[in-house]
Amino acid sequence: MKILVSNDDGYLATGINALTDALEQVADVVVVAPDRNRSAASSSLTLHTPLRVTEIAKNRYKVDGTPSDCVHLALTGFLEHEPDLVVSGINHGANLGDDVIYSGTVAAALEGRFLGLPTIAVSLVGGNLKHFDAAARVASELVQKIERTGLAPDLVLNVNVPNRPYDKLQGVQATRLGFRHKSEQILKDSDPYGRPIYWVGPAGDGQDAGEGTDFHAIEQGYASVTPLRVDLTRHESVPVIADWLKQ
Repeated sequence: MKILVSNDDGYLATGINALTDALEQVADVVVVAPDRNRSAASSSLTLHTPLRVTEIAKNRYKVDGTPSDCVHLALTGFLEHEPDLVVSGINHGANLGDDVIYSGTVAAALEGRFLGLPTIAVSLVGGNLKHFDAAARVASELVQKIERTGLAPDLVLNVNVPNRPYDKLQGVQATRLGFRHKSEQILKDSDPYGRPIYWVGPAGDGQDAGEGTDFHAIEQGYASVTPLRVDLTRHESVPVIADWLKQ
């Protein structure tokens, strides 16, 4: 099996290197990742300036672009051989609930799915992040399961793993996305010249975080595996909107 690995924290991040080390035990791995932290880049593509790729080692490349750029470039002509699977991560922090809308980690996985490959996004959740080896082992086990049994062609697996040793995990649960409370207020400051600047406030806590959600699984010590789909259409509402337009 050939695996493309990318992320949004940059090619030097602890998470992507732990993931790469684990996956190299079960597959041939090529890394194409941003040259710096591009967290919260979502699915943005660089369309009006060229992308530059630097080879940093055999099968290791950094790109001066977004996570989606990295995967798009890799799968549309940069790599000589197309991989069988895309794995994005390990993200330094949660991608729970509505985080997936903004996440560059999830966006890299979505880009792989747009281009026809099974994909996984992996994140480590908690403070003082250090158990990347546990998240990498969960990812490796999922990769081996996909190799044995396949994955439905319209799914992306969004995986979140609690920041604890592997033997302290309660297991793995299939979950749905929860939902966060409204984000905290912006933080207003000023630059050295007295001009106002603003920081986006931190994400809110879980609001829809009950049993069955990714938030709840993490709280209980489980790794959560949430199937995502690329199709954002709310199909059951199409007839409702059709009637509404006629009014």
